[in-house]
Amino acid sequence: MFDLKSYLKAKQQSIDASLKSLWDTPPPYPTPLVEAMRYSLEAGGKRLRPILCIAASEAVGGIESEVVAAASALELIHTYSLIHDDLPAMDNDDLRRGKATCHKAFGEATAILAGDALLTAGFEILAAAGRQTGTDALRWLEVIELIARAAGCAGMVQGQMIDLSVEGKTISVSELDRLHRLKTGALIEASVRAGAVLGGGRPEQVASLATYGRHIGLAFQLADDILNVEGRPENLGKAVGSDESRGKPTGPSLMGLEQAKARAREHVGQALKAVEVFGAKAEPLAAIARYIVEREK
Repeated sequence: MFDLKSYLKAKQQSIDASLKSLWDTPPPYPTPLVEAMRYSLEAGGKRLRPILCIAASEAVGGIESEVVAAASALELIHTYSLIHDDLPAMDNDDLRRGKATCHKAFGEATAILAGDALLTAGFEILAAAGRQTGTDALRWLEVIELIARAAGCAGMVQGQMIDLSVEGKTISVSELDRLHRLKTGALIEASVRAGAVLGGGRPEQVASLATYGRHIGLAFQLADDILNVEGRPENLGKAVGSDESRGKPTGPSLMGLEQAKARAREHVGQALKAVEVFGAKAEPLAAIARYIVEREK
C-alpha cells in the first residue's frame, strides 16, 4: 500500500535541500531583504506545488533530478504570492503558518520587495536550468511560459484582483469557480503540467495531468474555505473565520458547508479519473488528491 506520509516527507526534504542551496553562496549585499526572503521561504509550508511537479514527472517516466529546479522555482513564486496576499492592502493577515507574516516581522516595504525578489528569482532559476540542459531548452521555454501565464494577469494575480473586488458581494457558484481556478488553481495546474512536460510526457499525457491539476486546484481552495469555517487555529497556524468577517464569497457561504464538501469530493473524483491511465505511476498523485480534502491544515 502506498505510504503518502513517507513520500511527502522525502520530497519535502529534497525540495528543502534544493531551496537551502540558494543561500549557500552569500548574496553580494546581505541585507534584511534576504533575511525576509528566507524567513518566508523557510516558514514550513507543505511544498505541495513542487511535490506535484515532481510526482507528475514521475507519472510520465521522468526523474526527480530533471525537475527539481522547476519545483524549487514554483515554491519561490508561491511564497512571493503569500507575502503579497498577507499585506494590509490585500488580506491584511498577521499570522502565516503560526508565525508573524512577513510584513509584520520586517515591515511592509521590505515584505513587498522580498516578494518581488522571490518572484524574479524563481524565473532566474527556470531560465538558468533551461540554458544548462542543451537539447531540452525548448521544454524549459514552454514551462517558463506556462508558469508565467499561471502566475500573472491571466491566472493568480487576476484571481487575487477578483477576490478583492467581490468582498461583501454575492456572486454565483460559477463565478466562484472562476475565482478559485485563477487565484489558486492556475499555479497548481501549472505545477502539474510543468512536471509532465519536463518529464517528457506525450501531449495526451500532459493533457490528462492538466485535467487532474485543474480539479485538485478547485478542490484545494474549497478545502481551504471549509477549514476557515471549521478548522482549528492551532493546526492552521492562523485565525479561522476571517473569510466571513471580511465578507468573502466562499464555497460554504454560497452553497453551504455540506454541499461545499461534496463539491470538493466531486473534483477529487474527477482528478482520480484523469490519472487512471497512468496506473501505479500515479499512486502519489491519487493519494495527494485524497489528502487535499482530508487535511486539517
